[in-house]
Amino acid sequence: MDAADADVLMIGCGDLGSRIGLRLAERGHRVLALRRRAELVPAPLHGLSVDLAHEVPDLPALELRHLVVALTARPRSEGAYRATYVDGMRRALDAVEAAGRLPERAVLISSTGVHGDVPDGTLVDESHAPSPKDGPARVLLEAEELFAARVPGGTVLRCSGLYDGTGSRFVDRVREGQVDDPHRWTNRIHRDDAAAAAVHLLTRPEAPEPIYLGNDDEPALMGDVAGHLARQIDVPAPPTGDPAQAHGKRISNARLRSTGWVPAHPTFREGYAV
Repeated sequence: MDAADADVLMIGCGDLGSRIGLRLAERGHRVLALRRRAELVPAPLHGLSVDLAHEVPDLPALELRHLVVALTARPRSEGAYRATYVDGMRRALDAVEAAGRLPERAVLISSTGVHGDVPDGTLVDESHAPSPKDGPARVLLEAEELFAARVPGGTVLRCSGLYDGTGSRFVDRVREGQVDDPHRWTNRIHRDDAAAAAVHLLTRPEAPEPIYLGNDDEPALMGDVAGHLARQIDVPAPPTGDPAQAHGKRISNARLRSTGWVPAHPTFREGYAV
């Protein structure tokens, strides 16, 4: 595929971005992906090497229909987040604007972390105002505002904790017996389900809402998730979560579910199945 033939532009193409791009390619879309190292972009996606922290990409004249912003910043610091999610996205959007073609649909991958702390056990939905509690979360919210201003009609998909089955860091923590705070509510979404949600919002006939929360069907206590994993990998069980001591927020996926999106991993039990 020649880059100029692309009808999808991916700003960022790490793990989640690659899954989104590959799903779009399976639907017949031609995907151009911006990444610091283009050789890491999986075929049949076309990669373009660019360091968005320092440069504006030189884009070909695209037949742009869909835009996906799926950036990744490391470390988790305010400076790294600003360089990537705000400054880097701004440079990429400058290039899109210079190319003279606004997308028909656009999705920005953000995080439910912008909601910060809420009253214990509150079920958070899209009607709740963000309340970021630290620098990186505040920068993510700033990135959402920039995206909304620069991409009219774009959609923000705020994902809960992304995971990928038994190969995750959390599984390693359970294996090592390092599970803290079993009574805390946790929220998660399998990476494949997050990718499917992004593609669904880009391609469904109906116009999407400005914001969706991406979460599985069952917020769960940390101890319950860890206990399930301990049984799966045959290690001593950590303390069980006690609903009477539960604290933290729970994320609702009702709006996303109402669009017809159905997670393949509706709870941690399916997602962490061995």
